[in-house]
Amino acid sequence: MQDDRWTVLLVRGHRDPVRQLSVTHTMLRRAGWVAGVGMLIAVVCAGIFGLGGFGHLQALGLAKQNTALVDELARLQAEVGALEGTIGSLQDREAELRAMAGLDPLDADVLAAGIGGPGSRTPESNPLAEVDADLGGQAFAIDYDIDALQRRARVLLESMSEAGDSLASQRELLMSRPTLFPTAGSLSSGYSKARMHPILNEILPHPGVDIAAPAGTPILAAGKGRVTRAGWVTGYGQTVEIDHGNGFTTLYAHASKLLVRSGQEVERGDVIAQVGRTGTATSTHLHYEVRQNGRQQNPLNFFLPGTFN
Repeated sequence: MQDDRWTVLLVRGHRDPVRQLSVTHTMLRRAGWVAGVGMLIAVVCAGIFGLGGFGHLQALGLAKQNTALVDELARLQAEVGALEGTIGSLQDREAELRAMAGLDPLDADVLAAGIGGPGSRTPESNPLAEVDADLGGQAFAIDYDIDALQRRARVLLESMSEAGDSLASQRELLMSRPTLFPTAGSLSSGYSKARMHPILNEILPHPGVDIAAPAGTPILAAGKGRVTRAGWVTGYGQTVEIDHGNGFTTLYAHASKLLVRSGQEVERGDVIAQVGRTGTATSTHLHYEVRQNGRQQNPLNFFLPGTFN
């Protein structure tokens, strides 16, 4: 190196002439700076493009998530619609049950179950509203509908339970009420406060009905209850009496055979005796009486339509 210069010999092949290149120290330093700046620019550009690509990929990911969220909200809204139809059917059934049970229909305010009003949530309260107002509004609407349906379902279930209890109570009352025609036969004598007695030949009350039937025909309990008497009664012969509760009692007289005992619980339709002509009777028949709170009643007023001849 002379005069602060560098000489570089360039040899291509053994037959080619040798080339000589001379550069100064200043030129080498400038070339180094240029190369360094170029590398720096390249690195910066690569970083910028790299970050741009990452941001683009991130944006694509968010777009996919957003689309998936929109689809999920649409699916939930469809399910809410189907659930509303189910709740509507349940509400119709509830109204039928209340009518059958003799209960008043639910008040509209009760059925609304306090939805809305002061202090209710707003669409802005949904967490999605901070990210996307439209999606937040949709999510709020779905959440609101689900909450309303849950409340309606609870009210309807409570109402149906009340109606069910009432129907069960009425069924128990119906089963114990003496509405069943007590034997297979035909009416031969009706209820009367004054009639000519066929044996005593004097006008006396007839506190029940007579049902003509062959001897041995089963006698049925007209309603659910407890047997309070099963034995011989003067004038009535072999007799069964049943307490049905709610002030109702029934009496079955002139039986040829008793099939229950005092204190026994019987169901509506149970066979309790057989038709006969014991006691004061001129032919085989069942004498049947109904009392309510101790007072004689016309049994025909209690038989269900179409259950007797």
